[in-house]
Amino acid sequence: MHKYFSIPIFRSLFVLLLICTSFLAGAVGGAWVVLLYQTQGQNIATPKISQKLTQKLVEEESGAIAVAKSVTPSVVSIVISKELESIVQRGPFLFESEGSGEFRDVGGGTGFFVSKDGLILTNRHVVSDEEAQYSVVLSDGRRRSAEILSRDPLNDLAIVKIVPENSEKFQPLEIGDSSALQVGQTVLAVGNSLAEFQNSVTKGVISGLGREVVAGTFQDQELLRNLLQTDAAINPGNSGGPLVNIAGQVVGINTAIAGGAENIGFAIPINEAKKALDSFYEFGEIVRPMLGVRYIPVNKDVAEALELPVDYGALLRGDPLGGEPAVLSGSPADQVGLKDGDILLAIDGVTLDEEHMLSDLISEHAVGDTIRVRYMRNKEELEIDVTLSKFGS
Repeated sequence: MHKYFSIPIFRSLFVLLLICTSFLAGAVGGAWVVLLYQTQGQNIATPKISQKLTQKLVEEESGAIAVAKSVTPSVVSIVISKELESIVQRGPFLFESEGSGEFRDVGGGTGFFVSKDGLILTNRHVVSDEEAQYSVVLSDGRRRSAEILSRDPLNDLAIVKIVPENSEKFQPLEIGDSSALQVGQTVLAVGNSLAEFQNSVTKGVISGLGREVVAGTFQDQELLRNLLQTDAAINPGNSGGPLVNIAGQVVGINTAIAGGAENIGFAIPINEAKKALDSFYEFGEIVRPMLGVRYIPVNKDVAEALELPVDYGALLRGDPLGGEPAVLSGSPADQVGLKDGDILLAIDGVTLDEEHMLSDLISEHAVGDTIRVRYMRNKEELEIDVTLSKFGS
């Protein structure tokens, strides 16, 4: 089993280890160079490459180069700064820490422009620290202070803003359609690798669709669903950067990598970000619809273990040890009388199963939408209309 890590980078011992291993790698790399050099004088037969094949390779490389040139001006580095603490002696044996007023860069991620007036899309975990200060480094090296306008309450997305100077216009990236992606399709990842190498470009393919991982740190983890998998190299610091197709359109937002593996990276499909942007333009913040329930997805194993009358749906179940109820007080589900132990069977006629999860069906709606819920209580099937509210309200 792999652990999955969201990928901003924070300067720490990890950076020192990278420096050390880079030195060793240089020594080993030198040995390879010597070995290859020594074979240059040998008479080694090389196959002839046809002119047609050569032309095809040149066209493919030219396409990738053109995309990289067109995309990189729209990609920015996001710098995280924290105030240093100083220790102040208040008494003979009393010491307290307080802000020193001095800020230091402690990490970084990536983002990209989605509007000419300075709106930037990135990952929520890149800008999650509300006590930090954030700035943006443009592709030409200029640094601007940044404001966090909205953090997605459910998905790993956030919207950042910088103010244009002297009526300047930024170059937003073209938004593609992630639903049209196919396994094997060529993609490029652009980002602030290791928070040191700005606008690094790597090339790969879409390796898989609809992936589900638990990503984050040991203290803060979240379930990410419906991700794109790619073998384009993604490194710490790439979080929030664009994954683009060969036409230069954004199809994903680089988000996580698999620990202990090579070239297994994950990106949020851009169609998910479209919903967040549409919400922001309408409400001034990213809002998500909420039903207000905690549940266990029901399958044959769950039905057998809990002796349920059906082997599909969503069983409303709270956490008594954690004090978390099955139905949140005041939520839409509470207002229509749904209770702990009810089994939700279908939403708007779509049966809830492993292919149609409750959270996915709810996310397809907007705040204020009314949905038809079919559910089971005491082995009796019932139906009720529920109007979705804003998450967190």
